Amino acid sequence: MLPAVLVALVAAGLACVAYGVLVERRWYRLSRYRLDILPAGAGGPISVLHLTDLHVVRRSNKLASFLASLPRADVTAVTGDILGEPGAVEEAVSLLRSVRGSIASYFVLGSNDYYAPKPLNPFRYFVASTKRRRLAARGRGDDLIEQLEAEGWIHLRNVRTTTEVNGVAVELLGLDDPHIDRQDLRVGLRDDAERFGLGIVHSPDPMPELAALGWDLVVYGHTHGGQVRMPFLGALVTNSYVPRRLVSGLVRFGDAYAYISPGLGTSKYAPFRFLCRPEAALLELRSATV
Repeated sequence: MLPAVLVALVAAGLACVAYGVLVERRWYRLSRYRLDILPAGAGGPISVLHLTDLHVVRRSNKLASFLASLPRADVTAVTGDILGEPGAVEEAVSLLRSVRGSIASYFVLGSNDYYAPKPLNPFRYFVASTKRRRLAARGRGDDLIEQLEAEGWIHLRNVRTTTEVNGVAVELLGLDDPHIDRQDLRVGLRDDAERFGLGIVHSPDPMPELAALGWDLVVYGHTHGGQVRMPFLGALVTNSYVPRRLVSGLVRFGDAYAYISPGLGTSKYAPFRFLCRPEAALLELRSATV
């Protein structure tokens, strides 16, 4: 009896691994959200396509097909970890060409854009600290920035600026990757609270601070939604300081909203997802009801 049970458990485990590697990690989907959060009578609506954690490697054909199928938005925001390996800079730039926003296209970088990925013991993610210092080879982040900017993308590296989208006055914030302590929260102070405040950040670690500073909506990536989720338990790890229950989806802090995306890719050294499909998000922002 016992050997039969063990065989069944091993078979079930292997089936889950095969599903996570061969099916779910490339089972892309588009999620849509409507948020009535623009200032009343300000204009709009504004559509925002949010992409993150693409982890592009060479010959990412299925990802390319999915991106090409996405609807065009007014604004596209990419929140880092675009690269899965330094040699994929040119492919990443080519893939993102199809998702440019009709009005504006913004991006920030994540640690995997600055440094080449390397194998890591996955059990280290279960220890308390998420700030792991380890030697890593420099990646091609500068090349990625240069080539994306040549395509018309705007890099928001610790920048606060203003713009207008569909008649809506917008105050825009972009932070460099908080996961590797490159953020400068001094630029997060609102300059014009009458404008709609939109933030674009890789890691959700500064989520409480940005909500307290009055940013109306901030989009984040980095967590992969946990990447591996279990029934009833949810995400096993977050690789972030945010609580596990906030690792993915739309979150409200008082009057502020945060959207934490599960992202589209995985590290090439951990090509596996379970109960956590890769996702792009289309956020439709409309005026609040008076």
